[in-house]
Amino acid sequence: MAREFKLPDLGEGIHEGEVVSVLVSVGDEVSEGDPLLEVETDKAAVEIPSPYTGMIEEIRVEAGDVVSVGDVLVVFSDAAEARGAAKGKREEKAPPAEKLRKSEDAPAREGKGSTEAGEAKEPAPAAERKEPRRDDGRPVPASPSTRRLALKLGVDLRQVPPSGPAGRVTAEDVHRFAKEGPAAEWAQQRPAEKRAATGTLSRIEVPELPDFTRWGPVHRVPVRSIRRATARQMALSWSQVPHVTSQDEADITDLNELRKRHKASVEKEGGSLTVTIFVVKAIASALKRFEHFNASLDTETDELIVKDYVHIGVATDTADGLIVPVVRNVDQKSIVEIAVELTDLANRTRDRKASIEEMHGGTITLTNIGAIGGGHFTPIINFPQVAIVGTGAAKMKAVVREGARGGHTIVPRLMMPMVIAIDHRVLDGADSVRFLRTVIDMLEDPEKMLLRMG
Repeated sequence: MAREFKLPDLGEGIHEGEVVSVLVSVGDEVSEGDPLLEVETDKAAVEIPSPYTGMIEEIRVEAGDVVSVGDVLVVFSDAAEARGAAKGKREEKAPPAEKLRKSEDAPAREGKGSTEAGEAKEPAPAAERKEPRRDDGRPVPASPSTRRLALKLGVDLRQVPPSGPAGRVTAEDVHRFAKEGPAAEWAQQRPAEKRAATGTLSRIEVPELPDFTRWGPVHRVPVRSIRRATARQMALSWSQVPHVTSQDEADITDLNELRKRHKASVEKEGGSLTVTIFVVKAIASALKRFEHFNASLDTETDELIVKDYVHIGVATDTADGLIVPVVRNVDQKSIVEIAVELTDLANRTRDRKASIEEMHGGTITLTNIGAIGGGHFTPIINFPQVAIVGTGAAKMKAVVREGARGGHTIVPRLMMPMVIAIDHRVLDGADSVRFLRTVIDMLEDPEKMLLRMG
């Protein structure tokens, strides 16, 4: 008996991923636990293992497809049955995925419904149709390309009457519904329902792009998983959060000297003692004093959810884009422990070996563009957090200092740009200045900072 294998729930609110590679072929015999596909989900690439022992009868996806939880990935035949079945029969029973997608994603014919045996069938008028409403929590049967089309047209798949086999929604169904469906009902849905259906809170209509080939040659580059996920997250944050940014500079001359003295000993333990490690620890200490920076706003209940734990996301530049792994319980760890843990986590993140769980649960984020020479900048908050701290490249500057006997002197000091962006619904500009100044004070007096910290 053929058995369908669907994309399982990958946890942490992950609803979709992009197929990076298919590791099996039709006719392969696999054992339970063997890898079937590699899927890039949110911020991590994961291998999807086989839940069965048997033979691959059909593969429904290919590299580049975006699949959602519940989508059929492969179809298994029982191994004994598969060996006795002719290849032609298998193909006859289960058309290749490419043909299946092409048949489902054919362009909509204006005024026509789905066709069968050469006969066009007029769809029932919108007013006469009873629009289905799927609230059982299960994904709506539809191909990845149909889901992308629905997202583009702003169509809630749960509302679309299916015409495909086994209640499957086709691209033609989506086109027809977009033209005739009840847009008013969609507009009345709660924000949480819109998020579940489209993955975005924004309903702004985006104008069509011009034909750029009018002015010269162009080429297209696919926007892959990490960049796509980043784009969605940043658009969500920027559209929902009123940002306020404050900037300052930290004199890290003494801190850098301390760092140099202990760098070698920390390296022996497997860590890299960078300035970032001290900034992470200083932020954790400041959060104990300013707990509202360690919170999220629940707009449904008008409540502030203050976290009693301190998990700091550290933005990491990788070949695939910016990824934010999370260091947990920073307030309970020493400088050396943080250095060792963050070094390992950053390396595994760059190698795409960090788990999905390690990318989630952050309460505030630190981003550093200093490694590539950047200075002051304006970071975007990682929603649903309410603040993000940024650092730039430290540079020697001539700084005016008050002399011991009065007057002023000019001295060379290593100055590091710092910035903080806050959610103005939760925090005020004065709060951001106080928080950032607290972090800077600790960095400028590292001995006192270490005495205060656990």
